[in-house]
Amino acid sequence: MQQRPGYERNGWMNATPQASTHLRYLSQNTLENLQLTTKAVVESIEHLLLDCLQSQAWNAPKAVITPPDGRYIMATLAAANNPPFLTVKSLLLNPRNPERGLKSINAWVMLHDSDTGLPLALLDGNWITAVRTAGLSAVAARRLARADSSIAAFIGCGVQAHSHLHAFAEIFPLQQVRAFSRGYANRDTFCQTAEEMGLSAMACNTAQEAIKEADLIITSVTLSPQLVPFLDAQWLKPGAFATMTDLAASWLTDGMSAFNRVIIDDQVQESSMPTPLVDPALVTGDLSGLVSGASAGRQNKDERTAFVFRGLALGDLAVAALAYQRASQLSRGRQIEFQEASVECKTSWTRQHKSPLR
Repeated sequence: MQQRPGYERNGWMNATPQASTHLRYLSQNTLENLQLTTKAVVESIEHLLLDCLQSQAWNAPKAVITPPDGRYIMATLAAANNPPFLTVKSLLLNPRNPERGLKSINAWVMLHDSDTGLPLALLDGNWITAVRTAGLSAVAARRLARADSSIAAFIGCGVQAHSHLHAFAEIFPLQQVRAFSRGYANRDTFCQTAEEMGLSAMACNTAQEAIKEADLIITSVTLSPQLVPFLDAQWLKPGAFATMTDLAASWLTDGMSAFNRVIIDDQVQESSMPTPLVDPALVTGDLSGLVSGASAGRQNKDERTAFVFRGLALGDLAVAALAYQRASQLSRGRQIEFQEASVECKTSWTRQHKSPLR
């Protein structure tokens, strides 16, 4: 297999998992202390996207359940040969969780050996989701945004806004952040974080005020049945790039034609969904095509471009694999012992029940 840039640096040259009776638990605090860089995350994602095109990595369409009570329940699956890992993520969003003193979104990621199926690690899925979402946006932004982008607008100032702020500050010469949120406390905390990073921050009273002069627009509005679209792409200046982590649910459908170029995360996944993210006629390609060169990126300084996505399981795999390998190298996380069933036990069970295991 031809080695690509970043392949060896990410620790994947010797990534073959060994048989183990221990599972590594990586909490949010442990994962944060690994200090993974945006550059490493982007390289990991790009590696798997290219391997997917060569049938060396696989990404199943996400499975979604939406009960009538407002919950959003989702599961994803991705696997690769190199690194030889498989990830399964479960996520549940419940708008009533804060009333119980819980986060509105809770997620977990299980990492397995993709050859044997043995479990390797349990990782905090909220952290993985935040980092991989910002990583996917960064992969797209490197090809769709102007390299001199210095003003970033954030619509929604929660976890995704913070992860995107840190990621985009690594790859663009940011000078100013503009923030709009329905929750003033979140907005003000976010602005304080930006100022602590050495950026100027503007707390905006309207969404239009936030995005109209921005080079980069990040929307991460919490999904709910009551959400009414309120962002108009026609407000954007020429040359702007928008990444929509909220399924574009906060954007007015009629204004989406203002974008000259729209990339989605996965056209195969999108084809299996009952309702498209955006009008298919506006879509010019997906992330794999963008990375491989099959789909064109920004063509001139005045194009308005957008990245719209549901979430890509390969991104979860890329970040989980990177985190697991870094944690293993540094002996971080908690080791949990589990007992692998022996061949004798399986054979005995089969004989007792007179039917093969299914």
